[in-house]
Amino acid sequence: MTTTDTAQELVAPAVIRGRLVERNLLAFGGRGGSARFHAPSPADLAPLLPLRDGLSDLQRLPFDEIVAYLDELGRALVLERNEYLREALTYSAGWSDMTTPLVRASFEQLPSLFTAQAVREVADRTVGIPYLQGWVPHRLSDGRTASIRAFGARAVHIIAGNSPLIAALSIIRSALTRSDAIIKTPSNDPLTALAIARTMLDMAPDHPITRHLSVAYWKGGDTEFEQALYRPANVEKILAWGGFASVTHVLRYIQPGLELISLDPKRSATIIGPEAFDSDETLSEVAVRAATDIGALNQLGCVNARVIYVVSGVDRNGLDRADQLGEAIYQQLQQLPEAVSTKAKWFDPELRARIDALRTNPEWYRVYGGRHGEGAIIVSQLDEPVDFHTGLSGRVANLVPIEDPLDAVRAMNAYTQTVGVYPDSLKTSLRDILPLHGAQRLVSLGYAAHASMAVPQDAIEPVRRMVRWIVDESCDPHDVAPLWLRKTQ
Repeated sequence: MTTTDTAQELVAPAVIRGRLVERNLLAFGGRGGSARFHAPSPADLAPLLPLRDGLSDLQRLPFDEIVAYLDELGRALVLERNEYLREALTYSAGWSDMTTPLVRASFEQLPSLFTAQAVREVADRTVGIPYLQGWVPHRLSDGRTASIRAFGARAVHIIAGNSPLIAALSIIRSALTRSDAIIKTPSNDPLTALAIARTMLDMAPDHPITRHLSVAYWKGGDTEFEQALYRPANVEKILAWGGFASVTHVLRYIQPGLELISLDPKRSATIIGPEAFDSDETLSEVAVRAATDIGALNQLGCVNARVIYVVSGVDRNGLDRADQLGEAIYQQLQQLPEAVSTKAKWFDPELRARIDALRTNPEWYRVYGGRHGEGAIIVSQLDEPVDFHTGLSGRVANLVPIEDPLDAVRAMNAYTQTVGVYPDSLKTSLRDILPLHGAQRLVSLGYAAHASMAVPQDAIEPVRRMVRWIVDESCDPHDVAPLWLRKTQ
């Protein structure tokens, strides 16, 4: 990455199959009219991206070598020693929706994602290491032997920019599955995936994993470019993260032979049981846990808490308890470490106006904070969320008092991703009910944004879907009755 005319304009080159491409640059605007950057013309990249030589070099790699490569890469991604990450951090203020302390904290997590232990766990839990190492035979009930192996695929990853870790996760998953990856970077983070890819170029430029990674930016909706790329002859899978528009946009290209794996936008929720009010100490613990679920990543993720259902009761005493918890959560939100949460970079003026309007109706809503864009807690004085709850952002959450946990269950639907629950005993009692209403992940309160790479995501197993499951069947006529000997009725 090199600067151009101003300190806020830079070149974000492409990395295409082990080569750095930084010619024929075009200017692109960051999301929301933020600072521009220059990247290679998509028209020049189009003939370079399709895979010409297949995946045989990747397929020959021993699994242990893949693990060793990723482990070495992680050790090269230490922020203090990696010039590409440092430069990405420097320029993140102009692009990212996250504040600089949050970007820094994300970058500091990178080495831990690539350790041998971490990547082996991902491979074992999401695919099964034996299927990545070779053919796994299974004796079936009709006598045949079916040997199964997971093969890599050619994929485009349309990643979201609300967390730098998404780029790292995409690279790890692609390497473990021996897949060819084309990563389309987002306009609010054109640098993280590129920084990792350039580190790979420096570390092992001729390694098959390096040569099967491409990172580039193009503006979504470039029909001529995308129609040329999104063909089964070039790509077998598209993994699409991000907002509703980006996911629906790519649907136009899906056809037989080209599969969409959609990690589409979701919303999350929280259920807090009456145990939160057992003591002042418990209330304080619940407040800091809930504040963490609201504030982590500055509430930019699908995992973040926005509507919090609290079993306080809805009589006057119950509302007083809810108000007490709401005020405590607001105070804890302001005290979160800057590596976890900060005042948001931008506070939606329409949301601010709505919050201010609620202050004029204290019999219906109590509002704690929100006057200076620092975040706010809205406590409903009835058992319903505010009518703009789907637009809560900037560390703003809505506490809703209810009589029974099942009152919260009725608010869940297919858009509900994560449900943070307190205490864990309540989570256990709800875990066979919530999925029937659409919930996809249940987690202890305070850990909504502390996710693992080694578990299903959005109620699917994306890594299992990234690979092609190939079957080799052996049928001995002595064991499996042959069709050619079947008697005519």
